[in-house]
Formats: sequence, structure tokens, C-alpha cells
Amino acid sequence: MSRDLPPLNALRAFEAAARLNSVSQAAEQLHVTHGAVSRQLKVLEEHLGVSLFVKDGRGLKLTDAGARLRDVSAEAFERLREVCNELTRHSADAPFVLGCSGSLLARWLIPRLGRLNADLPDLRLHLSAGDGDLDPRRPGLDALLVFAEPPWPADMQVFELASERIGPVMSPRFAGYERLRQAPASALCGEPLLHTTSRPQAWPSWAQPHGIEPGALKLGQGFEHLYYLLEAAVAGLGVAIAPQPLVAEDLRAGRLVAPWGFSETPAHLALWLPKRAADGRAGQLAQWLKAELARQTTY
Repeated sequence: MSRDLPPLNALRAFEAAARLNSVSQAAEQLHVTHGAVSRQLKVLEEHLGVSLFVKDGRGLKLTDAGARLRDVSAEAFERLREVCNELTRHSADAPFVLGCSGSLLARWLIPRLGRLNADLPDLRLHLSAGDGDLDPRRPGLDALLVFAEPPWPADMQVFELASERIGPVMSPRFAGYERLRQAPASALCGEPLLHTTSRPQAWPSWAQPHGIEPGALKLGQGFEHLYYLLEAAVAGLGVAIAPQPLVAEDLRAGRLVAPWGFSETPAHLALWLPKRAADGRAGQLAQWLKAELARQTTY
């Protein structure tokens, strides 16, 4: 039968003394006396039946056993601190911080915020925009809404919301609109296509299912972010490639048209939540997002 863990106070005293390499500094950090820390170290050594420190001049030096315990205890206490901070942050009064790209935020989420807040009034959603630099593993984010391809990270709980569908779009204001709107998809091979530098595979991913060799495509003006790309398309600057949800409102309003429709890619729009930070609000949000995506008209 395995032995019980040593007393927590003894482990705390050891972790601090080993990390600071000083009983006095450990006592100061833990707000106890030097003698109290020394007693806890003795309790721990007696419990384990091994020596953790040896005298080294006027100080102490870790034994091999002490060094092993130092590494494990430091990691364990750091993990406890992280989880306690997360639990504090995830109290009932804390907002739920959702990260997503600026284009997804501006073109899809913000137009639906009124309905989301009305349907989930207790969520207290706070939005954080970024492109490529958002990671729900870092403090400050509770979840991430992102287009991505499986396999999913092992440390993430992933709610798959919808398959990604992309397709070429253009504005009736575009000079080539009348020539292209009833032409086959292959007509795009001669066009300088608008694209994003952040996702160079978008045009090739669309081309292959339509029997078009990716090498036959000619890329024109590039943009750093998808939001700028779609604004350029609305302004009539050319044909862009876009995820269907992000242009749905423009299609309904006639600002953009999608003559060749949309094709599924291997990617999904998904909500990522660190498994270590379980939050019941994420499931509610995922359910709402999935239903909202299903409401959209398919073009």
C-alpha cells in the first residue's frame, strides 16, 4: 500500500527553501520563523526517510533526493498556482474572454452580438481580437474561436461548429463583373486574384475540387489580413477568396456575389478551450454559435 503524501506545510517549506536555496529567505517568503521552516524540513525528511539537504559551509546543499523532489515540487506548486488563478478568474462575476481573428470578429461576430447577449445574458462575453497571436493556453483568454484543421491539440477541448466553406467573391462594381459572372470557374485562371499572405493555401484549396491546377492561378494584390482582403473585394478591386460566413451579409445585401459557390475544406470553425480550464459557459457558447451558423442561408 502506498504511503500518504507528506504534510502540505512541509512540502511548501521545502519547495521555498530549495527554490531560494535559503531557509531564511524561505521563512521570509512564507511569513514564518526560521525555526518553523527548519522544523518542517525535518518533518519531511522523517516522513520520507531520506536526507534532502546536507551542510555546505554555512549553508545547505540539496542531496540527489532533494534535487529530485525540488524539480517535482516546483512544477506541482506552479501548476497549483496557475489553476487557482484560473479558478479565481472563472468566478461567477468574471467575464468569459473569447479570442478570435479581427476579420471574424468584425464581419461575423459583432453583427450578432446583440442577439448573443440577449440569449446568453449571464455569459458576460469579452472579445479579444488578434491574428495568429492568440493562444488560449496563455493567461487572459478563456477560449479561442478559430478556423483550423484537425487533428486537434491533445490539451484542448474542441467544439466543432461548422465545416469551413470557401469560394471566390466579387463586387458588381468590379470592372470584370459582367464578363465573369456567368463564366466557368476556369475563367479565373486569367485574373489577378486578390489574396492574403496569412493564408496562401486558400486559392489552391478551392481550385483543386473545381478541376483547376493551382499553378494556373495568377495571384495579384496581396493583403496581410482577411478583413482587408474582403474590404478590397467590396470596393471592386478584384476577385477574392473568402469563408462563406464572413461574406454572408455582403451576399444578402448584393455588395458581393459568389458565382461559383463555396466548397468545403478540411478545416472547421471551432471553439478551443484548454482542458485544464473546464468552464461550463464554453459549452453554452458553442451551442449558440453552432445554431447561429446553421441559421445562415447557404449560397
